[in-house]
Order: sequence, then C-alpha cells, then structure tokens
Amino acid sequence: MYEWDFSSVWEYRDLLLNGLGLTVMLAVAVVIAGMILGTINAIGSLSRHFAFRAISISMIELFRCTPLLVALIWFYYALPILIGVEISAMMAAFLSISLYGASFYSEIIRAGIQGIDPGQREAGEAIGLMPGQILHRVILPQALRKMIPPLMNQSIINLKNTSLVSVLAIPDLLYQGKLIAHENFRPLEVYTTVALLYFAILFPLTMLVRHLESKHGVKH
Repeated sequence: MYEWDFSSVWEYRDLLLNGLGLTVMLAVAVVIAGMILGTINAIGSLSRHFAFRAISISMIELFRCTPLLVALIWFYYALPILIGVEISAMMAAFLSISLYGASFYSEIIRAGIQGIDPGQREAGEAIGLMPGQILHRVILPQALRKMIPPLMNQSIINLKNTSLVSVLAIPDLLYQGKLIAHENFRPLEVYTTVALLYFAILFPLTMLVRHLESKHGVKH
C-alpha cells in the first residue's frame, strides 16, 4: 500500500506559493483585460455599422473556434516571426488568454444586452438620450445584474485555463509542481497538493457563483 509523505512537499512550500501568486496575478490580469475586450466586441457585434460588426464577430469566432493551447503556442512562436518583435512567454500567455476569454465574455455581454426589453431603448430615445447614453445609463445597468453569474463563471474557467501556461515554461503553480516532482520524486503528493491549492481558490468562487445564480434566479 502506498505510503503518503507530504514532508518533502513542505520543503518546497516557497516555490508553490510563488507559483500560486503568479497564477492568481495572471488570472486577475486576463479577467480584467478579457472583460474590457469582451465588452468592446459585444458592442461592436451589435453595431449598425457593417465594418465594426464584421470585425467584432470575426474576432469572437476566431478565438472561440481555436483551442487555447494552440493560441498560446501561436502567440509565443508564430506572432514574433510575423511582427519581427520578440514576445516574452508571459506576454504571449496574457494576450492569448485575454483574447480567448474575451470571445466568451462578449457572448455573455451581448446576450445580456439583447435580453433587455426594447422598450427601454425606445424610452431613452423618447427623452432625448444619445445611443451611447442609452447603453451606458439604461441598458448596461439592467443587463449587468443578469450577467454577473455567467461572467464570474467564465472568470473561474479563465483561472483554470492559466494552468496551460506551464507549456511555455512560465513558473505558475503547475510548472512549479512539475519542478518539485522532478526533484523529490513524489509526484503523487506534489500534484495532490497542487490540485488542493487550485481547489482552495476555486471552490469558494464556485459557491459564490451559485449564490448569485440563486439570488438572481438563474436556471441551468
């Protein structure tokens, strides 16, 4: 029977904590950037101007239909060749995950905006509000309440997606776990610890999403 021994993992706790910190930092950065880009794409996809709508929809579908791992590798190895500028592994990871997440955020935001009664827009026009003012003051505040649970759910997925950056040798939590496993030859304990650290972050967030879904009456 296998004898568990986590003492050797404890010796590398600083490496794991550094990896965890980088994972959280990257996750926060890609969530913020993804939401900003997703909002721009969502508004663009609803634009009356064909060029804006075509560009936004193309960006959304391009990243939705491309595996994230492929995007990571493309941004790190192919993009520098095309633009003639070297890109760090961290920048490649930030760009690819942000754009990948934005494609899903945009669909959530677009659906939220379209879910508002058209009468709200007509009422805004009736009192003389400009289209931008209607969107900012009337549509988005109402749509945001319904969008929060799915946006948070997508943010959780983005956090889990950051584990893929280890393929670019970025010292995130998973990559540090791989290094430790090679050092102490205790992969079962190491990867169990890595999984528990991810769980410790993601489980409270998952419970928060369920609470918000229940509060706002979101059904699966």
